Amino acid sequence: MNQKKEEALLLKHLKDLSHISYQRGYRTYSDFLNINEISLFLQYQKDIVTSQYRLWGGYDDAERRVICFYEDDSSNTMSFPIQCLLIQPANKKFSDALNHRDYLGAILNLGIDRKKVGDIIVKDKEAYVFCQKDITPYIIDNLNRIKHTTVLVTRQNEKIEAFEPNFIEITGTVSSLRLDTILSVAFRTSRNSLTGLIEGQKVYVNNRLVETNSFSLKEGDNVSVRGMGKFVFQGASEQTKKKRYKIIISKYI
Repeated sequence: MNQKKEEALLLKHLKDLSHISYQRGYRTYSDFLNINEISLFLQYQKDIVTSQYRLWGGYDDAERRVICFYEDDSSNTMSFPIQCLLIQPANKKFSDALNHRDYLGAILNLGIDRKKVGDIIVKDKEAYVFCQKDITPYIIDNLNRIKHTTVLVTRQNEKIEAFEPNFIEITGTVSSLRLDTILSVAFRTSRNSLTGLIEGQKVYVNNRLVETNSFSLKEGDNVSVRGMGKFVFQGASEQTKKKRYKIIISKYI
């Protein structure tokens, strides 16, 4: 199936969910959407949404998110069918050094659709996996080994809204606040090599696709580059004597 057809089907599905919520007065939920699908939704939301909606992925900085369409006024107390699972080695001393791909691959090998799984945050020798609640028992009962490591899966029932990813602070000086210029500082590479990423539709600012190199970032903007990582632009100080800006970036690690 080509990309245009997939996008059209996704938009139709989201429109149907919104219409059902509006007509019948109850909440409907999408699967987890990736950053490209979220950007597509935000681009066409005025054409497809007839109800109210909210995006949530289990914690504030989630990249993969579920859309809830609703018609009531209780958005502040809204619950999503999302569960956070904690995956730990049975014995940390003899566990493999597992990465994001290892955890995701093990879950998908159980026959679970990628759309049912949200972000996976790897910390030390543990992983926090956000997934839809209805598949939680199946994962807990069947995921017992990743590579050569025996693992234990438990529900994480703490306030996952307060989950905070790790950052590394990067500073530098730039001639302007153009997107391509700041990307070169964040990823320590040349502006020319980044032009292809922007033109190749791989760069998102606040979940919206950006295709213009000259796009200017503002303080607090969340930037994601597919295949490279993401960061928060913390802002710039006044220009130096050489007319350059000192910038601060918080890069996810």
